[in-house]
Amino acid sequence: MSWRKRQLIWRAGVLGTLCLVMPVMAQSELRTWDGSGTDNDRLVPGIYPADPVLTNGDWLREPDNPFFDADWSVALRGSYIKGSRGERFDVLMVPSVALDHTGARSTVKATGDAEIVRPNQDKIDVSALRLSGAVDYALDNNTELTGGGRFSVTRAVAGMPGVASNVAIAPQTISGGGNLGVTRRFGKFNIGVTGAAERNVYGTTTLTNGGVNDNSEQNAWALDAGLRVGFQITPIFEVFGRAGVGRDLFDLPSTALGFKPDATTATLEGGVTGRWHGILEATASTGVVLRRFDEASLGEVRTQIYDAQLSFTPNPTLRVTGGISTTVAPPGPSGSGSTRIGYGANAAVAYTVNSWLALRALADWSQASFIGSGGTESGYGLGVGSDYKVNAHTAVTADYNFDQSESSASGVQDAHQMTLGITLAR
Repeated sequence: MSWRKRQLIWRAGVLGTLCLVMPVMAQSELRTWDGSGTDNDRLVPGIYPADPVLTNGDWLREPDNPFFDADWSVALRGSYIKGSRGERFDVLMVPSVALDHTGARSTVKATGDAEIVRPNQDKIDVSALRLSGAVDYALDNNTELTGGGRFSVTRAVAGMPGVASNVAIAPQTISGGGNLGVTRRFGKFNIGVTGAAERNVYGTTTLTNGGVNDNSEQNAWALDAGLRVGFQITPIFEVFGRAGVGRDLFDLPSTALGFKPDATTATLEGGVTGRWHGILEATASTGVVLRRFDEASLGEVRTQIYDAQLSFTPNPTLRVTGGISTTVAPPGPSGSGSTRIGYGANAAVAYTVNSWLALRALADWSQASFIGSGGTESGYGLGVGSDYKVNAHTAVTADYNFDQSESSASGVQDAHQMTLGITLAR
């Protein structure tokens, strides 16, 4: 045999050996006992696996990171109040829960809390129950859908500022509603369209003389739609314009008027927003509101509105917020006339001293007038508080608040409130 033929046979043998060895080498790297290897128990003749897949449901369990991140807490507090109508001591239990999910395109948040009060030598009452949820979904890089819902059952505490002195049991207020919106960016422009519906139902008011006032004539639907157009003039500043229209639809005619005070409210405003590297964010706007009643004899209400919001977070330990706002709405069960025009301001400071101590302070002010009756309201409040962490799941809280209100119907009222409690959290 010539040398050339021996060389060809040797090369053919090497190639054949590699073809046989490569699958075995590849199989050794893929052997993860998940069925990809040829020596898996389910593939070997004559061997039946001791724990076949169809009889073992471990792989069906939820992953270690569930769809929602859940946080909950339960607070037990004792509150001492001394004010214009004497003094009282209440025991409160405040449970709360929060669910949060952040996905690739969506964000889902839901919260709920309640205030269960037992006044001294009195029956247990649920003074507040609040549920809310919000969803954000990005259709693409420039389009975002938003939605939300809320439900609350609240009752003001008799004897506190803002509740008339002749009220023994304040009315229960049930509110619920939802909103839906879409925002689209076109270069430096952004356009947002929103729609909302809300339902308010008021219970009876029990007076100190034993009388009962029916507030069902204040039960109403509120429907709103809005359009917002913004333009990013610089990387920091955005100017915007906003327009809205709303309808207030009452269930029953007013006892004082003899007809339903249904009304249409139109709003037009403009403003500017500034954002500085996540440290400072401020928004200011002004505009006009026109509220026109279906009943021509009530005429119309026109007023200037102002709104401003400020958030300052120079570092993770300090946060300062503040704002002013204007509301134009029906008077409600404690008001009079056809329309309530209110102005309010608030400020809050939260400071984390260290890993176990946090301090906070707040202040607020409000003033309102009632069109059609000449009634007025005003008030302010101040408060300070602290949280001391005993461990990762337990905190001791202490708060002091002072509130004062003055109205043409009830005169001046004030109250000092001191609260101590303990909070257990997840």
